[in-house]
Amino acid sequence: MKIKKFEFSDTITGYVKEFDGEEKFTLETSDGREYQAKFGANLFARMIRNLDEPYRDCTGQIKDLLKSGQLVFVYGVYYPDGEEEYNFEAQIIDFIAKQPGKYRFEEADWWIKQAESIADFFIEAQFGGAENGIDYSQYRTDLALTGARKGDYRQETDTISRLVYGFASAFMLTGKDIFLEAAEKGTKYLQEKMKFYDVDENIIYWYHGIDVSDGQEHKVFTSEFGDDYDAIPMYEQIYALAGPTQTYRITGEHSILRDIELTIDLFDKFYHDDEQCGYFSHIDPIMLDPRSESLGPNQARKNWNSVGDHAPAYLINLCLATGEKKHYDFLEYTADTITEYFPDYENSPFVQEKFHEDWSHDYTWGWQQNRGVIGHNLKIAWNLMRVNSHVAKEEYVDFAEKIAEIMPEVGMDKQRGGWYDVMERTLAEGENFHRFAWHDRKAWWQQEQGILAYQILYGILGKEEYLKYARESAAFYNNYFLDHEDGAVYFNVLNNGIPYLLGTERQKGSHSMSGYHSIELTYLAAVYTNLLNTNKPLDLYFKPVAGAFKDNKLRVEPDILPKGSVEIEQVWVDGKQWNRFDAKDLTVEIPPVDYRPKIKVRLKPIS
Repeated sequence: MKIKKFEFSDTITGYVKEFDGEEKFTLETSDGREYQAKFGANLFARMIRNLDEPYRDCTGQIKDLLKSGQLVFVYGVYYPDGEEEYNFEAQIIDFIAKQPGKYRFEEADWWIKQAESIADFFIEAQFGGAENGIDYSQYRTDLALTGARKGDYRQETDTISRLVYGFASAFMLTGKDIFLEAAEKGTKYLQEKMKFYDVDENIIYWYHGIDVSDGQEHKVFTSEFGDDYDAIPMYEQIYALAGPTQTYRITGEHSILRDIELTIDLFDKFYHDDEQCGYFSHIDPIMLDPRSESLGPNQARKNWNSVGDHAPAYLINLCLATGEKKHYDFLEYTADTITEYFPDYENSPFVQEKFHEDWSHDYTWGWQQNRGVIGHNLKIAWNLMRVNSHVAKEEYVDFAEKIAEIMPEVGMDKQRGGWYDVMERTLAEGENFHRFAWHDRKAWWQQEQGILAYQILYGILGKEEYLKYARESAAFYNNYFLDHEDGAVYFNVLNNGIPYLLGTERQKGSHSMSGYHSIELTYLAAVYTNLLNTNKPLDLYFKPVAGAFKDNKLRVEPDILPKGSVEIEQVWVDGKQWNRFDAKDLTVEIPPVDYRPKIKVRLKPIS
C-alpha cells in the first residue's frame, strides 16, 4: 500500500539522549529507538502532578529540564518535509521529574494521597459528600464523568463491593474515619440487601443486584450482563467478597467472616470440579449445576476468572486477616492450578484463559475466541509472586518471569507508553504484529496490572529491568489517567494518552468500573514502593470491634511479603504509644478496652 505523505500528531515517550541547548533534542524509546525532535512555535511544558494538586507549568524551565536520561512524554506533529523522513515538532512536553531517576510517584505519600482523593470523589459522587451521611440506598452503579447520578437506577452487588474495597483500603492508608464508615455501611448493605442464605445447603450466594424505580426495589437474582445472562457467574460471587473481606481486615466483625466462609462453601460444593480440579465459571440458578444445558456457551466451562480472581479479590486478604492454614492452602491450590494449565507458549505468547471441563482449550467462547487479555497475563505474574512469598515454588517464579519477559514485546506500547487491551493470541499468515481485537486504546485497569507486575517483581527479585518497566508504566498512568478536572481516573485513553470519552468509557461508574482497581493500585503500590523498593516506612490503620480476632491478636502484615522483609517499628492506640506488639510476627495485641480503639501501625523495611 502506498500512502501519500501527510502530517499527523502523536506521542513519543522516551529518555532524553542529547539536547543541543537551543531547540533540538534526541529521544530514545524504551526499546532503544532514537527520534529527533525540535521545539514547535508554541511549545509548552508541564510537570506531572497528583490528584488535587495545582497545574504546574514549566515552560520556562524546558532547557534546564531536558537533561540526559530524563523520561519525558512529547506530543507533537510529524511533518513530511523531506523526501524520505518526517520532521517531528514538539507541541507539549510532560516531565515526570525535575531530575532524571527522581520520580514523584516514588515519594512516600504519592499513592496514599491519590487513594484519598479517589475515595473522596466517590464519597461526593455517591452520597453527596460526607456532610450528608453515608446512605447506600442512594448508590448508583452508573456515574457520569463528573460523578453525576441518574434517576432510576440499578445497584450491582459487585460494584458496591468493589467500592467498599476502595473505601476500606483508603482508610487503611489514611486513617480517615469517613472511609471506614463508608466501608462498614456498604458491607452491611450488602449483607442485608444482596445476600441469600440457603438454609438447606448452608451456603451463601449473592444477588446480581437491585433495580430501583420510583422508590421500589426489585431484586435481580441472575446476572444480566451479556456474557453471563441468566446464570450465576463465579466472578460475581468472588467480587461480592472483595469489599467485605478488606473491611474484615480492619474490624474483625464476626458476621463478615461467617459470610465469607459460607460463600467459599458455595464455591467448593457447586463450582469446584472434584474430578478434574479447578472451578467452573458458571452455574445455573435452579439446580446450581455447572453442567446444565441451560447455560449454553457457559456449560461446563472454566476460565481465568473462576480460578485466578480468588487471590487478588479476597483470598489473600482473608489469609492476611486470619492466618488460617485452610485459606493459605486454598490460595496455593489456585496458584498450582494456574501454573499447571494456563501456560501455552508452544502456541502463543499469551496464556490460555478459556477451557472446557477437561482443560482442553476453548477457542469459541463469546468475545474472547482465541484472544489474550494483556492485563490477565500481567495479573497472573504479580499474584504468583505474592503467593510465592508464602510458599516458595520455582514454577511460580519461572511462570511470572516468563510473563514479565514476553509481555513488553507483545502488549506494551514502547512508542508512546502504557499497556494495550485485548489482542489476537496468534499471528495470521504474513503478520508480524499481533492484531488488536477491537482497538488500540488503553484501559485504566490494564495499566494497574502492568505497574503492579513490575513493581512486585522488582521488589522481590530486584532486577533492574523490572524497575524500568514499573517506572515507565507508572509514569504513563499518572501522566494521562488522572482526571484533574472532575476527579478520580479515566476509564480509557487513546494510544497517545488523550482521554477517550465516548459511551460507557466516558463514565466514572459502570458495570466495569467502580473504586476498586484504582484504589487497589494505590494500596499495593504504596506497600511495595515504600517497603520493598525505596526502603521507606508505611503507616496502616485498623479499628477492631470488641472480641474481633482470635487470641485478641491483630494481624497487620500489609501484603504477603517475603519473609523477614518488614517489621513493626511503632504502634499507637488512639494517638498514644502502645508497646504490646510482636515486631517480627507483625501482630499487635488489641487493648482490653470497652470501645473500638483506633490502631496506627508503622511498618519499616529490613534492609
